[in-house]
Amino acid sequence: MNLALTVLEIVAPVFLLAAVGFTWVKCGIEYRMAFVTQLAMTLSLPCLVFVSLMQTEIERTALAALSFASIAAYGAITLVMLGLVKIFRLNRQTYAAPLIFGNTGNLGLPLALFAFGDVGLSYAIVVFAIMAIWSFTFGVWLVAGAGSFGKVLREPLVGATLLGALFLWQGWKTPVFLTNTLELIGQMVIPLMLITLGVAVARLKAGGLIRATGLSFVKLVICVGIAWLAGDAFELEPVAFGVLLLQVATPVAVTSYMLAEKYGAKAEDVAGLVVASTLMSVAALPGLLAIVL
Repeated sequence: MNLALTVLEIVAPVFLLAAVGFTWVKCGIEYRMAFVTQLAMTLSLPCLVFVSLMQTEIERTALAALSFASIAAYGAITLVMLGLVKIFRLNRQTYAAPLIFGNTGNLGLPLALFAFGDVGLSYAIVVFAIMAIWSFTFGVWLVAGAGSFGKVLREPLVGATLLGALFLWQGWKTPVFLTNTLELIGQMVIPLMLITLGVAVARLKAGGLIRATGLSFVKLVICVGIAWLAGDAFELEPVAFGVLLLQVATPVAVTSYMLAEKYGAKAEDVAGLVVASTLMSVAALPGLLAIVL
C-alpha cells in the first residue's frame, strides 16, 4: 500500500499537469505552442541543464558509467529498431525515429525529479543530453534525409550541455547572483513542458491506432529490456539504474510528430504512435517505478 501511494505521488503531478494542458485546449483557450516550445528549448531547458551539471555532486565515475550505459543503450535500440522497421517493411522515414527516441524531456525529466530528487534529475539530464544530441543528428537524418552538424553545434541545449560538463569537470561555479537567476529560469521548464505535452496530445489526430498500439508495446518491451541489460553491464548504482530505465522507456516524443510534419513523413501515423505510447505509459511507467523504487 505504501509503495502504491509513493508511486501515485510521483506520477500524479506529471499527468495532472499534462491534463491541465489537455483541458486548456479542449476549453478553446489559446495556447501558442511555437512560442512556449521555443522559450523552453532555447532558454529555460538549457539553463536547467547547465546549472544541474554545474552543481551536481555525483561522482565522476558514476556519471561516466551512466553516460556509457546510455550510449550503449541507444546504440543497441537504434540497431534493433532499424532491423524491426526493415523486417516489417515499415516506412523508415516515418517509423524509425519515433521508435528509437523517447519523450525524455517532457516526461523523463519530471519523473526522475519526483522519483529520485535532485540527484535523479542530474542523472536524467545526462541521459536526456545524450539522446538529444543523437536525435538532432541521426534522428533528423532519418526523417529529412540530411543533417547539419553546424546546426547541431548552434543549438543552445548542446552548448549548455558542453559548458555544464566543462564546469563540472573543472569544478567551476558561476557567481551566486547568476546561478540564482539561471536556476529561476530553469525551474519553469518542467511545468511548461508537461502542460505543453498535454496541449500537443489534445491537438493530435491519431490514425492507425491498432498498428500504433502494437508498435508502442514492442517499443516499450525492447527499450526496457535493453536499458536493463545496459544498466547491469555497466553496474550502475540503484538511482542511476532507475533513471536510465525510466528515461529509455518513455513514450514517443511529440517532437517526432513535428519533424514528420515538417519533412514530409506520414505525420498521421506518427501521431498515432504518440497517442498510443503516451496512453500506454500511464500504466507502464508507474509499474516500472514500483520495480525500481
